[in-house]
Amino acid sequence: MPDTPTAPVILADEPGTFPHSVLAERHPAIIRQVRDTLPYGPGQRRALDALLAECTGGVIDPLPADAHDHERWRTWGMDAYAGRSWYDVPWLWSESWFYRRLLHAVDYFAPGPWQGIDPFRPSKRAELDSPATDEELAALDDLAGRPEEEQARALLHGSLWGNRADLGFRLSAEGAEEAAAVPALVADDSERLWPLLGAPGTGTLCLVADNAGRELVPDLLLVAHLLAHGRIGRAVLHVKPHPYYVSDATTADVVDAVRRLTAAEGAAGEYGRGLWAALRDGRLALRAHPFSCSPLPYAEMPDDLRADFAAAAVTVVKGDLNYRRLVGDRYWPPTTPFAGVTGYFPGPVAALRTLKSDVITGLAPATEAALVAAEGQRWRTGGTHALIQVRT
Repeated sequence: MPDTPTAPVILADEPGTFPHSVLAERHPAIIRQVRDTLPYGPGQRRALDALLAECTGGVIDPLPADAHDHERWRTWGMDAYAGRSWYDVPWLWSESWFYRRLLHAVDYFAPGPWQGIDPFRPSKRAELDSPATDEELAALDDLAGRPEEEQARALLHGSLWGNRADLGFRLSAEGAEEAAAVPALVADDSERLWPLLGAPGTGTLCLVADNAGRELVPDLLLVAHLLAHGRIGRAVLHVKPHPYYVSDATTADVVDAVRRLTAAEGAAGEYGRGLWAALRDGRLALRAHPFSCSPLPYAEMPDDLRADFAAAAVTVVKGDLNYRRLVGDRYWPPTTPFAGVTGYFPGPVAALRTLKSDVITGLAPATEAALVAAEGQRWRTGGTHALIQVRT
């Protein structure tokens, strides 16, 4: 996807923009949170303080030569951007770089007692174990007597909205969406998604996961339902190989979520036991490819990952960050065709995304006009709108 005057790569160099606020405000807040959440020692605390100074006012400093992924980051642009301000390189790159450097500061990869300790685990577990999760899981019982297609549709919307999953599970307000002046769902290709799964019980679904906790649970529920009702024969869940973007799901987070489900009562517990069995017999597999934590768009994915997606009946890409990587982190005109910017993808692809950043494609002109008239540009980043887009 070449850079063009109509779709420049997003930087964070302009004060007052959403990307600038992430680097100037959100990242420092994350450092302070990590510093206070776990009892890191003096060396780690000094490293976090140094990272705070560097990411807000310094320049990009390369990884040490002995870092296990030094060469990988060189191919991902580390040498090209070294010595430049964090604000003057692609925003997708600087965000990803921040999380890699944060893991370095807390000794996540270094041999020793803190190796492999997720700095975001306490917040992930607190959300997963919250009473709100209990309420959302209890709402599943209301679906048990509904027709299977209705259950599948509700679970799809639960996965779409993440920790607002109860909006999808509770179908009593069905039809309210159409009555709104500016619909919450700004694009809806959901009816094109189900046929992509092919012959019943034989297709493979790839699902590129987004966040852990209360956002991962609806993803797992959707997979469990599709497997249990023979809509797919197998699912491959792509997770992050290490902590990333605070709440992105790792293998440990999947295990936590499945355990949470199996311990629940009613329909949630049944789904959990089904997932546990599927993991054991291979109908549900996990992948944690290094490229999942790269600072690059999926257009630059390596051949082995491309082959994984090519073999799937459909790949469902979840969440805002994965959407940015799918279409390219650029200021696309909102009416840019989704199929055009995803034409490189090796097979059918669907995006389920709550809007939390500026990137958007595939809107109808009337929808864009209504959104701008009602909200200015706030609709892009507020998390109050979502989309389901499909390219066959």
